[in-house]
Amino acid sequence: MLSLAFSHTQRSLNSNASPKQGLVITTGRYKCRLARHVTCDMNNDTKNTSKRLYLGIDFGTSGARYALIDDQGNLCSERKRAYPQTGNGKSRATSWKETLFELLNDVPEEYRPNVASISIDGTSATTLIINRDNGEVLSGPFLYNESFPDALPTVLSIAPENHTVCTGSSTLCKLVSWWELTSSSNRESAILLHQSDWLLWLLHGVYGVSDYNNALKLGYDPEADAYPRWLASQPYQYMLPSIKAPGTPIALLKEDLRLQYGFPKECVVCTGTTDSIAAFLAARAISPGKSVTSLGSTLAIKLLSLVRVEDARYGVYSHRLDDKWLVGGASNTGGAVLRKIFTDDQLVTLSGKINPSEQSPLDLYPLPKKGERFPISDPNMMPRLEPRPESDVEYLHGILESIARIEAKGYRLLKELGATAVEEVFTAGGGAKNDTWRKIRERVLGLPVNKAIQTEAAFGAALLAMKGARAKTYV
Repeated sequence: MLSLAFSHTQRSLNSNASPKQGLVITTGRYKCRLARHVTCDMNNDTKNTSKRLYLGIDFGTSGARYALIDDQGNLCSERKRAYPQTGNGKSRATSWKETLFELLNDVPEEYRPNVASISIDGTSATTLIINRDNGEVLSGPFLYNESFPDALPTVLSIAPENHTVCTGSSTLCKLVSWWELTSSSNRESAILLHQSDWLLWLLHGVYGVSDYNNALKLGYDPEADAYPRWLASQPYQYMLPSIKAPGTPIALLKEDLRLQYGFPKECVVCTGTTDSIAAFLAARAISPGKSVTSLGSTLAIKLLSLVRVEDARYGVYSHRLDDKWLVGGASNTGGAVLRKIFTDDQLVTLSGKINPSEQSPLDLYPLPKKGERFPISDPNMMPRLEPRPESDVEYLHGILESIARIEAKGYRLLKELGATAVEEVFTAGGGAKNDTWRKIRERVLGLPVNKAIQTEAAFGAALLAMKGARAKTYV
């Protein structure tokens, strides 16, 4: 497991941690097409390992971003791109692929010879079924918030009660639904990959490798570091990817891509993680009771706890971090709702007119469409966005405060289930830029709420790439 314990000025890495030990580190909307570059003390001597760079790429719900860092954790370059306008199904995968290679091309040419490693994070439970013989996408992508209630009875019949997979949007429900609706002849060469697995496969060409953060909602047991018997005994077990720790080296970057983009021969591609885990790693919330709320298109909570907590009734699950647990859940509320109602300019202008110390009387439950995952797990839950007052300021105030109440309910639920009580909240994602919202959340939560030093999941993915570059073995 990865161990990255950071101060504000110095980053250090222990890449010799055993699989049972080792991870202490810590999205929003993507429209900007301008790169940001910070001068690093670099030269083109790739033999000088102190000059190595590490590339992390974050694939969110509406776009992707890269972050390029050096050994000291300095951000040397970053860029973000919106996905091309596409329809549903396989065209989504095509848009992800196009965006991936656009971002590789965006890395400044003077930095490329020093890129030692690459890692990618993606949205949790976003799933593809591909043909392991030729890489063809057979089905999907199935997005993180798509529910498959038709498969839930089967999953409930094999999984332990209240397991993480016991919800219609779990990766396992997506797999079971596909399996039950697909003829045996089309199953033979199929393999399941998560979004970041598939994108990484495009870079390294090794089939069937994932990480235990992404695989949690597939049913992987991070404590035992293995698939449980009830899952490994199923007829589709051959479709399950092999699982490694986040940041594990998989293989060198494919030769044709290396030559095309000018990366070094030693550039290694490493396993990734989920977007909310990457945001947590970037924020460096390293002690129990510290948490990160990612305010992107959705709202995701991650709390560092001494106790593992999982309960599918409420969409609560835990990832392992060293000898601690990253407990949390993800709600469908968030920025996607705001952007269906207000423009970016309106959000800035109206937020400036809100008094965050005053309580909003509106009782809303902002969802972009039917269905909620956490702190209520109900695929049939309808959005509650009425009544709408005449004043847009009052309406935005009510929406922001209602999302904050959902966040507060989530933290209360985690404590009730046995997790370590939250003491401080760091904020990542696009919503971290809204200081009015931060003050509203502080009042509603009754806790200090601070913007994370690093707010981008791509930075967390770059930390995983750094870990992988220092490892000695491949999968």
